[in-house]
Amino acid sequence: MAACACSSIRKAARAVTELYDGILKPSGLRVTQFALLHVLASAGSTTITRLGQILVIDRTTMTRNLKPLVNQGLITIEAGQDQRTRVVTLTPSGREALAKALPLWEKAQTRVVEGLGRERWSTLLADLSAVMALARLE
Repeated sequence: MAACACSSIRKAARAVTELYDGILKPSGLRVTQFALLHVLASAGSTTITRLGQILVIDRTTMTRNLKPLVNQGLITIEAGQDQRTRVVTLTPSGREALAKALPLWEKAQTRVVEGLGRERWSTLLADLSAVMALARLE
């Protein structure tokens, strides 16, 4: 029987997440939290729905992932123009946490990219983009 694409990709994702989480540990952030803060730093304030679209995370999971960041004072969530929407904003403390974590993230990133080699890394990125596009076809 052929390897299950979903199981194989999820196993690889868990292994890479464990690597990044281990390296990021001194910052107090997990890689999922780092990614959220990084998107907010790049995109600026945005809705929970849009943040979920960018990160390919459903709204329920996104809301659950944002809660610890609110509790730590790294982000705020406020009502948007429409009372049904919530806008997420990076706080100054969130910017500081991101800045502290960035060198650690770069260390993890370098380990993966150099471990694979730049050509394999580029191919992997292209292949993952193709898988995501395929998965979105209905």
